[in-house]
Amino acid sequence: MDIVIDKGVCIGAGQCALTAPAVFTQDDDGFSELVPGGEDGAGSPLVREAARACPVGAIKVAT
Repeated sequence: MDIVIDKGVCIGAGQCALTAPAVFTQDDDGFSELVPGGEDGAGSPLVREAARACPVGAIKVAT
């Protein structure tokens, strides 16, 4: 499963980091990024929930 964060769309709401903190975090500017090694948690159902929780649809999860 691949996780793609569109940084051009992300507004830094932080819902992804709240929903799946083992996979997502926020960078110094407050925008979403993957936790180092977070790709290992890509199969977690929380990742898809985090993508749905993003208010601007900046996260895509592909199988």
